[in-house]
Amino acid sequence: MARVLILLPARDFDPSEAAVSWQVLMDAGHSITFATPDGKPAVADDMMLTGEGLDFWGTIPLLRRLPLIGLLMRANSDARSAYAAMTIDPNYARPLRWDEVDVSVLDGLLLPGGHRARGMRDYLESRTLQRCVVDFFDAQKPVAAICHGVLLAARSISPKTGQSVLHGYKSTALTWALENSAWRVARITRFWDPNYYRTYLEQTGDPDGYMSVQQEVTRALANPSDFLDVPETDPDYRRKTSGLQRDTINDARPAFVVRDRNYVSARWPGDVHTFAKAFAGLLK
Repeated sequence: MARVLILLPARDFDPSEAAVSWQVLMDAGHSITFATPDGKPAVADDMMLTGEGLDFWGTIPLLRRLPLIGLLMRANSDARSAYAAMTIDPNYARPLRWDEVDVSVLDGLLLPGGHRARGMRDYLESRTLQRCVVDFFDAQKPVAAICHGVLLAARSISPKTGQSVLHGYKSTALTWALENSAWRVARITRFWDPNYYRTYLEQTGDPDGYMSVQQEVTRALANPSDFLDVPETDPDYRRKTSGLQRDTINDARPAFVVRDRNYVSARWPGDVHTFAKAFAGLLK
């Protein structure tokens, strides 16, 4: 049995990426510890749970409870069930504070993502968490990161090298194609808050996608070619890249997961079952 730490922000993390990972690891017999900034239980992005607020009528009190496009964008039933179960886990209800984490007593680290800026920026920009990630890599313990969680790893700079802990690794993360696709939809359906799907926006003069997860992670790697995406020769290429199909515990065909030594990465919630299974295998 491995002791795994899941780091979470106070709010707005992706429920699929955290809860499905928790469920898969628990089913594999591992012990899960959570940590949040203040030692209080974290709260997932409510729109990713309910789908409410992702349609044209999302600001209208009664109509917002009738999601349509939101049903397609939110966490699926497997993830919502896993989240409900995770939130009643005593370890989830009594997390550590970020500054209480002792890497020496832990065997692995999992970094879920989330995109909503109001809650995720504290997580992605935390020096405390970045030092924690560095400590796990320095100890060569297993680390798994998905979606924006990869961005936290990419920003974790080793004091020994002055480079990201991902420098020299191969990795994937939320691709610009997936991020931009969700952003385009939200600019139409959530017109009053069109940047819901972008945690960071480009500044004047930046090229398109410069502040996307993919491009920032790529800048942290040793070579741009170390960022991996689904090859066009993959027999399930369309299934993996459409953004419409998600994996299940028994169907990995829509997923794309990269493993390099002690590190596992994935792109988005549609990869999460396969991602968590790969990490559980690495922990053995």
